[in-house]
Amino acid sequence: MSPLTPAQRWSALLALALGGFAIGLTEFVAMGLLPDIAGSLLPTVYARSTSEAVAQAGWMISVYALGVVVGAPLFAAFTARLPRKKILLGLLVVFIVGTAASAAAPTFGLVLVARFVAALPHGAYFGAAGLVAASIMGPGSHGKGFAVSLGGLTVANVIGVPVITHIGQSAGWRIAYLIIAVIFALTLFAVLATVPAIAAHPNGSARSELRAFRAPQVWLVAGIASIGFGGFFAIDSYIAPVTTHVAGLPASTVPWVLVAVGLGMTIGNAAGGWASDRDLRRAMLSGFPVFIASMVVFALVSRWTAGLYLGAFLVGAASLFLGPALQSRLIQVAPGAQMMGAAVNQSAMNIANSLGALLGGVVIAGGLGYVAPTWVGVGLGLLGFVLAGVSYALESPRRRTADTPLPEPAEAR
Repeated sequence: MSPLTPAQRWSALLALALGGFAIGLTEFVAMGLLPDIAGSLLPTVYARSTSEAVAQAGWMISVYALGVVVGAPLFAAFTARLPRKKILLGLLVVFIVGTAASAAAPTFGLVLVARFVAALPHGAYFGAAGLVAASIMGPGSHGKGFAVSLGGLTVANVIGVPVITHIGQSAGWRIAYLIIAVIFALTLFAVLATVPAIAAHPNGSARSELRAFRAPQVWLVAGIASIGFGGFFAIDSYIAPVTTHVAGLPASTVPWVLVAVGLGMTIGNAAGGWASDRDLRRAMLSGFPVFIASMVVFALVSRWTAGLYLGAFLVGAASLFLGPALQSRLIQVAPGAQMMGAAVNQSAMNIANSLGALLGGVVIAGGLGYVAPTWVGVGLGLLGFVLAGVSYALESPRRRTADTPLPEPAEAR
């Protein structure tokens, strides 16, 4: 890759982060607009039972998660021979089409199809963007590269989602998705204009990418992300009732609590990228105890206003500290399959989303209260920590001592 000036480097990194920002919007904005979507697309059910209609509209969230799980390995496998920039541009086109179709589809069933399509490139984009960012930043910057691509998503949770949710509530949920489609289009032009050409892996192929699944460590590290990170979603999925029923605050404060989570995620993500590049093993094995401790703090202090904000910030920071480490670890255990290793992490994160929300709902339905999902999260975090220890224990002593560096991305053509 030809040397870049500082201005060119930062322009390219911001373009990649803008894609993560748009993905954060398209993934999370539905959560705040479900009542509006239910009333618009399911009027008969909504007239009979608001809660039933909102619950049915929640399939939009589940279908999106399913699309991420399915699309991440498929796109990673079948784009292995393509230059990285072309991959990014193609994925952004799919985002634009799927998100615009979500806004225009006339029926609930077609909206679900559009949400599934919009989710398919999710994991592959973060994988490709992380690898491109690492190339731009130079050797030894894989963790920081993935932090750049994830950074846009964390900023979306702080600023973008509340703003787009407000617009959707005022002007209609379809307008919200149209705005997100426009942001994806702007990202496409930004990537086209600023991101340098990055070649595909010299030995890349669908077969070599899919071969990653033959490695037990890939499944083990994916399990770490699916289970261990589920603790964050067990808390985040039910943070609204914790705010209103446990802390006794008005519903209008929920967005501000989510801002605290988002701020923590942004700081934790940046710190995690830096720490992963310095010592990946230490970042992983020290990150989990801190994450578990943050959840315990949240469970103990969330009944008080100051404690709720503090606990929300700490959980957000500690969870996203692990994000770049988990992504880098999957790349490390899948040599020759960089895209697959990067993309599988996003599939695992969406499994964590479903698992955490499901188990949290089970304990709430069992009458254990709205803080109970936090203790479920602690249990999931402990399991993730154990699996992380097993993953490193199973490595050969030689590799464990060397802490094998990640393979560097291919040079530009």
